Amino acid sequence: MSFEMTKGLFKYEFTDQHAILGVPLDAEFNDIRKRYMKIARRLHSDTCSFEDQADKDWANQFLSKVVNPAYNKFSKESDRKEYNLLLAAIAKRVAKEQAKMQIESAAAKELATAKDLEEAYKTAVGKLALKQYESVQEAQDAIDQISELNMVYLLRKERLSGVVGVGVSSPPTATGTTSTATKAATPDDKVTKKIDSTTTATPLPPSKPLISLAEEYCKRAQGFMDSKNYAKATLELKEAVKREPKSSQAHGLLAMCYFQQNQATMAKLEVQKALASNSEEPTALEVKKKLEQASAKDKKDQEKPGFFASLFGGKKK
Repeated sequence: MSFEMTKGLFKYEFTDQHAILGVPLDAEFNDIRKRYMKIARRLHSDTCSFEDQADKDWANQFLSKVVNPAYNKFSKESDRKEYNLLLAAIAKRVAKEQAKMQIESAAAKELATAKDLEEAYKTAVGKLALKQYESVQEAQDAIDQISELNMVYLLRKERLSGVVGVGVSSPPTATGTTSTATKAATPDDKVTKKIDSTTTATPLPPSKPLISLAEEYCKRAQGFMDSKNYAKATLELKEAVKREPKSSQAHGLLAMCYFQQNQATMAKLEVQKALASNSEEPTALEVKKKLEQASAKDKKDQEKPGFFASLFGGKKK
């Protein structure tokens, strides 16, 4: 029984686990788990409502060989990190090969020119996910379409964040013309798509730059910090500084996480990195002040009469 998928991100020899589970690329793990449980109930042999026996067999096999492995990629931290790194690499590849991109689904074509990328993307994924596993055919079609949505979404994110074309631009010539490489990096660049055997150029609409990957990690980390879950916030921020080593915001927040976990040395190092990139980074300055206050308090405590005597046990009576 073959489960080969060849559209969207699957064309890049990448297994699009998000498309299989019918969740957006920025879905939180709790949402992924809820979605998986819903799909598992739908496809499991004990609860599957498919009438045809062949469809029931397909559902059982698809659950064990495709859906379960997809969920496992998110359930383990090490696998999740590896998958995110692969996804980031695929995003860059999609951006570099955008001229060869082929978009077939109407949903992906609409997303390519949608004004509000985030809202349009999540709405489109959610709509397809509603009926994704109603039948064998719908499951396969939905996965293909969601993966195409993911492909377009990653392309636009890469392009609008300024990743595409960085380092390959050429200066204007003496006549005032611009090289092809320079045009490829401008905001008015066009995404070339082959649709129905005809090559057409669909311009992406002008849009304000979207937040970077590091900022997205920082946003999630701030949520964990608000609930005092500094361990999870630290993991998010470590990923942020991997994406953008000079992100003063990420280093500042990471300094605060270390401080809250009583890791003063690590907090001090992150403060230094944050202030090296931005001497006015507010969180880093706050942590620096807290560290100085803690250091002053420790010094004051050490100067109190009897401190060393109590520390070493004092004189025996």
